[in-house]
Amino acid sequence: MDIYTYSIELSSRFSDPNVHEIISKIPESNLEDIGVRIEPVCPNIKNILVTGGAGFIGSFLVRKLVLLYPEFNIVVIDKLDYCASLNNLLMINGMPNYSFIKGDIMSSDLVTSILKEKEIDTIYHLAAQTHVDNSFGDSLEFTQNNVLGTHVLLEAAKAHNIKRFIHVSTDEVYGEVAKTSPDCHEESILAPSNPYSATKAAAECLVISYYKSFGLPIIITRSNNIYGPCQYPEKICSKFICSLIRDGKCYIHGDGSNSRKYLYVGDLVDALDLILNSGQIGEIYNIGSNFEISNLDLAKILLEQFNIDEKKHIRYLEFVKDRPFNDLRYAIDDTKLRELGWKPKIGWDYGIKKTIDWYKENCDKWWGDISGALVPHPYNSYKTLPPSGDYKKKININFCGIVNYTNIIVNIIFVLVCFVFGKYFYRE
Repeated sequence: MDIYTYSIELSSRFSDPNVHEIISKIPESNLEDIGVRIEPVCPNIKNILVTGGAGFIGSFLVRKLVLLYPEFNIVVIDKLDYCASLNNLLMINGMPNYSFIKGDIMSSDLVTSILKEKEIDTIYHLAAQTHVDNSFGDSLEFTQNNVLGTHVLLEAAKAHNIKRFIHVSTDEVYGEVAKTSPDCHEESILAPSNPYSATKAAAECLVISYYKSFGLPIIITRSNNIYGPCQYPEKICSKFICSLIRDGKCYIHGDGSNSRKYLYVGDLVDALDLILNSGQIGEIYNIGSNFEISNLDLAKILLEQFNIDEKKHIRYLEFVKDRPFNDLRYAIDDTKLRELGWKPKIGWDYGIKKTIDWYKENCDKWWGDISGALVPHPYNSYKTLPPSGDYKKKININFCGIVNYTNIIVNIIFVLVCFVFGKYFYRE
């Protein structure tokens, strides 16, 4: 089916006469990522809340749900942190089944009012701090957002009889996987090795506990590294691409031998859609890719994509100090999800070309100034403290130099979660 016919088909599902005009303005490359409906649709779903829906993955998911399922009402909550942008959702502005709320999921009153007023029955929870580098410098913020934010959401979901709570996590909770070790399946031991993955694992423990203790109907997903258009340029693919567009360098951590598996964002949201409609309550689903590449080889491939002669590669490659800890690789077994009928559709060659094309057109205008994201180690900025007034505000210290009690409480919550629910880290 050609794109024009596809857009007409999407429009025909809506009774609102303005929808055709909205869809006709969506770029072809974006329509390609919408995909097709899952049939049959889960009959219990009507009003869906997507947390972090203005972010990279969240916005792809929101656009898909809004355009494919006119019977769903999609509500987005996002605090519009540095890596999110309303530009990600601009193409669906005016759609009758979409609404946006700027807000923080750590506000219990706000979350409760949304669930009640919008009669939410389903939650996709994607809101999180996700950049490993930043977690080495400001790890407390990761605990607050990823653990406490999830806890607030779970409490509200429990009180409002949510029918599906889909918690989007990461393969990093499994920790490093040696090439001689088998791929991690959903019941593998969790062994997070950095503050980011530790907070995601702690959040998972809370999610599982609400399923076991209160019967909250949860599903957890864990995916490989995701790449594609609209990703804030702090992750390696988008960071290297934006740097090369500016004739800058690709900064290689360590010797560049660390490898990752990469999955195109459109394939990920296809999986999230399938899991919403066909996934089993209480299950965990790995979402994986077979394409694995080292950081150094990734940089070289991107240089080739930019038609930079191999003899000039050395000019664009700079080896820098490694992270405080850098997992060698991750590897997951996604057999369970593939048995539901999912498999990736976008190959690396096509996906990375499409991604590069998007950044060439948009990287300098989508988020504003991105220069701070393109440095070798963003977390180093936290080591130099700002002037005293900003310093107190930044790390929550009062005039006596005593740490604010809120931070203490958050840390205690995190330790208790890990202690009380620690047995889930060691399930066979």
